[in-house]
Amino acid sequence: MRRNNPSENTSQPPSREKHNLSYWEQNTWLSNIDVAIIGSGIVGLSCALALRQRYPQKKIVVFEKGMLPSGASTKNAGFACFGSISEILEDLKTHSEDEVVQLIKNRVVGLQLLRRNLGDLQLDYQQLGGHEVFTENDTDLFENCIENLSYINKLLENVFFGEKEVFSVKKDSFSFKNVQNKLVFNKFEGQLDAGKMILGLLQKCSKKGILVLNNAEITSFSAKNNKISLEMDNSVKFSAKKLCIATNGFAKQFLELPLQPARAQVLITHPIPNLHIKGTFHLDKGYYYFRNIHNRILFGGGRNLDFKAEETSDLGLTALVQEELERLLQTTILPNTPFTIDQRWSGIMGVGTQKKPIVKQIEPNVYCGVRLGGMGVAIGSSVGQQLANLVTIYSPLEGG
Repeated sequence: MRRNNPSENTSQPPSREKHNLSYWEQNTWLSNIDVAIIGSGIVGLSCALALRQRYPQKKIVVFEKGMLPSGASTKNAGFACFGSISEILEDLKTHSEDEVVQLIKNRVVGLQLLRRNLGDLQLDYQQLGGHEVFTENDTDLFENCIENLSYINKLLENVFFGEKEVFSVKKDSFSFKNVQNKLVFNKFEGQLDAGKMILGLLQKCSKKGILVLNNAEITSFSAKNNKISLEMDNSVKFSAKKLCIATNGFAKQFLELPLQPARAQVLITHPIPNLHIKGTFHLDKGYYYFRNIHNRILFGGGRNLDFKAEETSDLGLTALVQEELERLLQTTILPNTPFTIDQRWSGIMGVGTQKKPIVKQIEPNVYCGVRLGGMGVAIGSSVGQQLANLVTIYSPLEGG
């Protein structure tokens, strides 16, 4: 029997490309992982918290490729919305009545779950109502929405706690220009602070002993023999028993699914004295959206200007969209109010031809919760919970 010569070096030779973890780093963060979750947005963190509730002693680690969530969770407009009336009418062209009602019900339930989990104070939640604004050229769309108001209200009566007037018509009291003089109002919609939302989820994860690793991009994984092998962008390799993918618009990096990334570009003004605009607003069939926040106007949208260019996972900006956002601010939203732009950014959504999220097992021990369709604030918590419910972790005595 051959014995190792103590002088022999059995470890791998040093590599300039590989980041060599210390024993402490490997043992503390990357060993004996029960569930690895890719993505630290609202779905990933909600999934982690739901798993912790079911499995108090299991090791749960969330991997995030950016310093902060890289998709849309901290880059969205913070709309607590359920769907404008024109969007609902459009959805009824490709979905049954029951499917549309269920979609909206899921958004209502998901938002209730988020508010219950974090509380309105942490979220800075304000129910100021949602408005749909119609351009002066959208007369046919506006009239169609008004004609179908009673029908949609009847359809949603049971969703909104027996409320018979979910949508109502109001006079434009905001001094908008180049729009119809009336808008459609939903008193149930609100707004929140997306940064505080994720901060609250991260704080809960920390208190529950869930590890969240930032700047830790997972580049590949393989499932074999009841074990998931994962590799990070710095060539670090490790394993986990279960894997949950919660990367929404970035999911095609790992999975072949019917979804596409969709970039949403946003800007925000400097504070505007005596800003009279309060609430959330959808404009031009929902392709544009704006709200008040800290005496500023946050304004986003414009994918319809070039759908193909915005079907990207690149967190960039384009002159085409940004110039149109500024033009609409000047001519429509703040026509008589001086303003300057403070910041610009973009986020990546996951969309598809169907509005229903994809929450399923992909292969043994691998699961996903993606394609939130721009409704991450409303449904992210419930999608995370559904994702967690797919995962079963057996103890050694039970096998598996």
